[in-house]
Amino acid sequence: ASSPAAEEPTVKIDDGRDEDIEPDSCSNAIRRKISPFVMSFGFRVFGVVLIFVDIIVVIVDLAISEKRSVRDILEGVSLAIALFFLIDVLLRVFVQGFQNYFQSKLNILDALIVVGTLLIGMTYSFSDLATADQIPRMVTLFRVLRIVILIRIFRLASQKKQLEVVTRRMVSENKRRYMKDGFDLDLTYITDRIIAMSFPSSGKQSFYRNPIKEVARFLDTKHANHYKVYNLCSEKGYDPKYFHYRVERIFIDDHNVPALQDMLKFTASVREWMSQDEKNIVAIHCKGGKGRTGTMVCTWLIDSDQFESAKESLDYFGERRTDRSTSTKFQGVETPSQSRYVGYYEILKNKYNLKLPPERQLKIKNLKIYSIHGVGKGNGTDMKVQIIVAKQVVLQCVCASQENCKLFFDSESDSVVIGLEDSPVIRGDVKVRFESCS
Repeated sequence: ASSPAAEEPTVKIDDGRDEDIEPDSCSNAIRRKISPFVMSFGFRVFGVVLIFVDIIVVIVDLAISEKRSVRDILEGVSLAIALFFLIDVLLRVFVQGFQNYFQSKLNILDALIVVGTLLIGMTYSFSDLATADQIPRMVTLFRVLRIVILIRIFRLASQKKQLEVVTRRMVSENKRRYMKDGFDLDLTYITDRIIAMSFPSSGKQSFYRNPIKEVARFLDTKHANHYKVYNLCSEKGYDPKYFHYRVERIFIDDHNVPALQDMLKFTASVREWMSQDEKNIVAIHCKGGKGRTGTMVCTWLIDSDQFESAKESLDYFGERRTDRSTSTKFQGVETPSQSRYVGYYEILKNKYNLKLPPERQLKIKNLKIYSIHGVGKGNGTDMKVQIIVAKQVVLQCVCASQENCKLFFDSESDSVVIGLEDSPVIRGDVKVRFESCS
């Protein structure tokens, strides 16, 4: 099979983009051009700085009311800042779309504050204060209007929200995001029933990753009572109550692979859940929603006969997870061992009928490393080697002191051979970890 879409042409995968936007229209082309600038971290920080500058300008203006020449300059600066705020709002409305932008109550309040305080500022700046200064009531009125402009401090709430959005987009890079119906999440439909996403976070981490409450709101809105979440992070978890206790954990270390037994356990669990109802879906995540997530998603794609080979499933996952409209950087599985383990699962399915192969007991006698030049000292003397089975170190070698090993460096072939001493019998999933000073 080349892709799920080829087998089920009637199934449409939600790309998380508004369908009513014409992809080839002139306005959309302009939108794509200016969006990275308008939604950039620097532009948003600049907006926050201007809010504080504006507040300082207003306070200083009120404090030195007798110095007319200075007041004129300050009023001009304040008015220029107000015009910038208006342009900022108009640009965001254009980039996000009128309906999407004003779905947020915070955005509505922000727009009202910007327009309202701009009108007040213009009234204050362009009124004939020379005459007004003769009338005490007019002086009081204009000072009150000037004080009202301080309401722009409440724009900080909107700017904080915008900073969170751009920070999350920066962290997720060009992973395909779900950005419609009031959501903006690092979340991708790999198929119509498989979601890959980054870690649902709370506290400070929710500033730059998916907020767990927003993820829960998305799943409850789109797939109420028909979703199950798989957390692949060994390093951290969260309260399963957010997802109605439909959370299952598979403990995989970052940049590492699952045990083959855990892969079989995972696919059996997904298979059972999917078979209960055709509406059921799974949401799978690790920390960034890429390496470990991609490994397990591709495993399920093979298990469910949506793809026959590991390469096809890995290519498909990478294509779905990558948003090429923002960058060509590949967002699929890149760690070699993770790609290799997807290949192992293909063998388990096709050759061993989804059962572990017969166990073999072996010893590693030596390790040969090619192209050693440029790694550490370039001769292997600074290297350490660990052999890990079931997350336990069963042998550690220190090449500098030749602890539990002998080191042989061959400068002509640019390689080293590490002969292991007292190597234990190993079986099952085995990890060999190399450490170097650089």
